[in-house]
Amino acid sequence: MAKLTTDELIEAFKEMTLLELSEFVKVFEDTFEVTAAAPVAVAAAGAAPAAEAAEEKDEFDVVLEAAGDKKIGVIKVVREIIPSLGLKEAKELVEAAPKAILEAVAKDQADAAKEKLEAAGAKVSLSDVC
Repeated sequence: MAKLTTDELIEAFKEMTLLELSEFVKVFEDTFEVTAAAPVAVAAAGAAPAAEAAEEKDEFDVVLEAAGDKKIGVIKVVREIIPSLGLKEAKELVEAAPKAILEAVAKDQADAAKEKLEAAGAKVSLSDVC
């Protein structure tokens, strides 16, 4: 097998959809028995004290932590929040939790999305965009 360069890999990733890239990450984690989310969690934990000292953030990520017992309702709300998603894509996104639903959105939009998802039974968190 030919060895790919970093640039070739990045170009291949750019051509993938978010769902295809998510599936790739799952397969990569299973194959190499690693977790891609661990370094992010450590970085976020280290950044928390700095965030308290900084001014209030104006962009947030809406992260679906878990779908809860009413997955179908959560899928419907995800499709409402992201109208461009089809039923299959919304279902895959919900099943891939924890997963960012919206990225770098205004606080009021993030709060509204979080409220809708929680009303549908999902567990949701907001994270500051650095």
